Amino acid sequence: MQITWLSDVAPRPRRVAVGEFDGVHLGHRAVIAGSDTVLTFEPHPLAVVRPEAAPKLLTSLELKAELIAGLGVEELIVVPFDDAFAHQSAQAFIDDVLLAKLGATHVSVGENFRFGHGAKGDTALLRADRRFEARVVPLVEIEGEIISSSHVRGLVLAGEVEHASRFLGGSFRIRGTVAHGEKRGRELGFPTANLEPDPELVCPGHGVYATRVTWEGGGKTYCGATNVGVRPTFETGLGVLIEAFVVDFDGDLYDKQLTVEFLRRLRGEQRFDSAEQLIEQMHRDVAAARTVCAGDSATLPGR
Repeated sequence: MQITWLSDVAPRPRRVAVGEFDGVHLGHRAVIAGSDTVLTFEPHPLAVVRPEAAPKLLTSLELKAELIAGLGVEELIVVPFDDAFAHQSAQAFIDDVLLAKLGATHVSVGENFRFGHGAKGDTALLRADRRFEARVVPLVEIEGEIISSSHVRGLVLAGEVEHASRFLGGSFRIRGTVAHGEKRGRELGFPTANLEPDPELVCPGHGVYATRVTWEGGGKTYCGATNVGVRPTFETGLGVLIEAFVVDFDGDLYDKQLTVEFLRRLRGEQRFDSAEQLIEQMHRDVAAARTVCAGDSATLPGR
């Protein structure tokens, strides 16, 4: 899906879903259902309004667009959220953006959606406007838990990626360019594709995970045993790294765009007394990852 900025849009009749939609979780998908257009904001509004409270995000704009495209939406329109836009009144947002710019005939939002300067706009204001049909979607719950981006972020940070996948409608994923590392994994017999976490995005808690790994031109999905952490056995002092051992693959992945989908946390990160002990554990990790990948390929929803 091509990302269209608001300045490049021409008005036409549109069924518009409006929101930040970070993670594109099941609650977001309920809001988007039936819409042909999604209107979102970049950067996250809190990054402008209250930078100290701005969260790390579950999805980059690129990945958000990919997930939304998978829902059958025709276009993703992005508002560049800056200080000027933050000071626009709620009524001006309705008049100038939803109607004059987009030509909205239907507007869909979540029940807690607020908009306009000081967050003074709410669902009641949208419903009161007879120039379009407003659809307000209640918060979605699973087994008594309300689905929200903040809750999913907390689960991912805690390493509870399997739990998070139930709210996301698919596995949590990270995408990045494979960087050159110390090649220590190759010396141990487990060469890894290394990604440096994006400081603006959520990264799973330290540990070893069963993952699915893909890249452009790879031709298929591979099972992975992926470590997130600081490699305490070797005390490198290099900071957090995402190291994916791609099972049953022998080749060069340097500089490729890798997508890692986190299926299940296998264990916490730990320090071993010797390289031999680490190697023994890595064999167990790969075997466990194979089992998870084989089972979850049929049970986990794809994204």
